Amino acid sequence: MTPDVIKVLATPDYAIVAEFETGEVRRFDMRPYLDFPAFAPLKEPGMFMRAHVRHGAVVWNEEIDLSPDTLYLRGQGE
Repeated sequence: MTPDVIKVLATPDYAIVAEFETGEVRRFDMRPYLDFPAFAPLKEPGMFMRAHVRHGAVVWNEEIDLSPDTLYLRGQGE
């Protein structure tokens, strides 16, 4: 089972640095995803930087989120 995210940092180069409840930290590059309609609003830097954790996932608003599975399995270890 994938651990939940407990902390998140959005970086100006459109990466997400997520800390999981296990203490592991993974960096996830969002740039390849920004052309998908669901994530297109995140191209606006102010919006992207609003990333926060809710219920173990990374969210920006009520419509845009990333599951801990995606971040954990596809992110690069720090």
